[in-house]
Amino acid sequence: MDHPGSKDHHHQEAITCNWADKAWNFLTQVRQQSPLIQCITNYVSMDLMANTLLSAGASPAMIHSIQEIPDFTPLIRGLCVNVGTLTPDWLPAMKSAAALSVQLWKPWVLDPVAAGASSFRLRACLELVELKPSVIRGNGSEIIALSNASLGSSKGVDSLHGSTDAMEAAKSLAVSSGSIVAVSGAIDIITDGRRVVGAHNGVAMLQKITATGCSVTALIAAFVAVDPSNAFEATASALSVFGIAGEMGMEIANGPASLRLHLIDSLHGLDEDTVKRHVKITSLE
Repeated sequence: MDHPGSKDHHHQEAITCNWADKAWNFLTQVRQQSPLIQCITNYVSMDLMANTLLSAGASPAMIHSIQEIPDFTPLIRGLCVNVGTLTPDWLPAMKSAAALSVQLWKPWVLDPVAAGASSFRLRACLELVELKPSVIRGNGSEIIALSNASLGSSKGVDSLHGSTDAMEAAKSLAVSSGSIVAVSGAIDIITDGRRVVGAHNGVAMLQKITATGCSVTALIAAFVAVDPSNAFEATASALSVFGIAGEMGMEIANGPASLRLHLIDSLHGLDEDTVKRHVKITSLE
């Protein structure tokens, strides 16, 4: 005889198993298709972002000159725009690549780094949101700043808000923008404005390595690129897979520097059994 609540338990197990299959399938498709991902990103993140994409099986292109966008952007499978070291010179290229991607039905992902830190940065991020990104991924402070469209408290690129604090802001932003919104934190939150799931993978030490957030945004772009019509599932899967790579790397790392090294190795070496055993994505609705 089933004990009380066992049906709910089995139902949750089935949901988790389904997410595990999805996550492995996305990673497999990235490895098989090697999607070309254009990254217009900050100087700090270029190296780790490119290596993250390569280790996952994708093909990175760090092209940000506006002169090249008309020729190059039509060739890509997905675009990642990160405003980390934003200057007035870079913004037109970001907007041009995003607009062209939308025109050509190619997914693009926005990382609104420190969105509320200055009025210039917030205006730029809001202008980019108007260009209909498939996914917006940020920390709690960034998503709240964008959702409120006002200068909030933002501790540079580090978040003063937990991801769960930003859940309502994320849902509101998802509805107003039409984008999938992901909030990184101890639990990564992913929403389309209606559905909300949490990815529970990862380790705290990742926060001690610069550009890990930027890099997971690029991984999201690669996962969405292989199945643009399922951007919600792709986003949750990418966050979970990146987190698992962090967990695997942490088992042999001695600190942030060695974790950075092992993170890349672990992502490259993830196998089906490891992914399916460790994916932890749950409904937060």
